[in-house]
Amino acid sequence: MLPIGSVILLPDEHPQRAPDVRLVIFDCDGVLVDSEPISNGVLARLLTAAGLPTTLAEARRDYQGLLLSEVVRDAQARLSHPLPGDWLERYERERGEAFRRELEAVEGAAEVVARLSAAGIGVCVASQGKLEKTRLSLELTGLRDLFSAEALFSAEAVPRGKPHPDLFLHAAAVMGASPHECVVVEDTPSGVTAAVSAGMRVLGYVADSDRRALRRAGAEELESLRELPALLGLG
Repeated sequence: MLPIGSVILLPDEHPQRAPDVRLVIFDCDGVLVDSEPISNGVLARLLTAAGLPTTLAEARRDYQGLLLSEVVRDAQARLSHPLPGDWLERYERERGEAFRRELEAVEGAAEVVARLSAAGIGVCVASQGKLEKTRLSLELTGLRDLFSAEALFSAEAVPRGKPHPDLFLHAAAVMGASPHECVVVEDTPSGVTAAVSAGMRVLGYVADSDRRALRRAGAEELESLRELPALLGLG
């Protein structure tokens, strides 16, 4: 095996640095699957029905990237009373139904993940959501078989979710990579903050996100997932 940082000389080609990245950690929602407009649309509708008028834009601004427990806590503080007892169950059910009708993979996700794996770079998913939700999202979009069962991680498995580094550090440890050998692909400032705090390089996927907020949090901009291989030195 060539040592990290070695140069591969190919006939009739310029020298190309071998990749020094051992693991790419993908967020799921908004990075691999185009779920944010769906999830937040359901959220806005059900918060409005519960007495807290909320638009899709407001839901994305105020709640995107948060744990569901944090969403509930914030909404109840704004309402000054608890949400209905079945509100969370209803939200998860209706979100799942909407996913089954509408969810699609982000353009280029399947080919890019497959290319990284073929190049010997580890891939995993680290999401704020429950593992059941991540599995469903990947299955509905045809991405599930690109990740081993052991390569799916949820913030439920660590003491603190994003913006704390716990989830990314846990994923890297399980996957056998050091933080400096990891690259994280994220679409929310809280996720970028978590990756930066973990000591990892982070690419902010800006296609449907606030690029200035991602940049302020410490991300390099990523316009398209198809740019990722070149940014990792794969040409």
